[in-house]
Amino acid sequence: MTGFRSAVITFPGSNCDRDMADALEKVSGTAPFRVWHGDAALPERLDFIALPGGFSYGDYLRSGAMAARSPIMRAVVDAAGRGVPVLGVCNGFQVLTEAGLLPGALMRNAGIRFVCREVALTVENAQTLFTAGYAAGQRIVIPVAHHDGNYFADAATLDRLEGDGRVAFRYAEPVNGSARDIAGVLNDAGNVLGMRPHPERRIEVAHGGEDGRALFASAVRGLVGA
Repeated sequence: MTGFRSAVITFPGSNCDRDMADALEKVSGTAPFRVWHGDAALPERLDFIALPGGFSYGDYLRSGAMAARSPIMRAVVDAAGRGVPVLGVCNGFQVLTEAGLLPGALMRNAGIRFVCREVALTVENAQTLFTAGYAAGQRIVIPVAHHDGNYFADAATLDRLEGDGRVAFRYAEPVNGSARDIAGVLNDAGNVLGMRPHPERRIEVAHGGEDGRALFASAVRGLVGA
């Protein structure tokens, strides 16, 4: 695959940025740009932007809150507004909510425990750029690793997300107390996805399976073709 231009944003405390970059390169055949949070601008003509997991700024103040105010996030918000796809995983999901690109908030897990294990998800909407490689209702297994993964939004917002098909993934069983077991949500335009599980950790058999690979492959095919 050639011509796919992606970028992975690294914040102080990111620890899944290399995994994300590796997944994008293995699926697309092209290494992503590595962008530091303090940069003021993104590379030109990007097809895809990824915000990785980790503990940006040590999760001080509130997970993702400080990272959302990094200089590069102004450029990310502008790019998302132009329709550039943005994926935020784990801490990246927190950053997206704090930056106002997605509704809701991520709170401490029920039981106040760090959850690190494989979890089963169901694909709730298979008609998006990120999920076209899955079948609606498909059950997949992706690892989670988080302490603040309890997705919360008020009832009206949750109803709207579900009614508009903006719930991309749902936990097949309760994991962290997330409202209605939501594991991944989309913005209005469908070009921003935040999810708690780590698809970049499940892209090849050596990882224990390839259930996460379809997410990246879906985006690559949708953006630059097979």
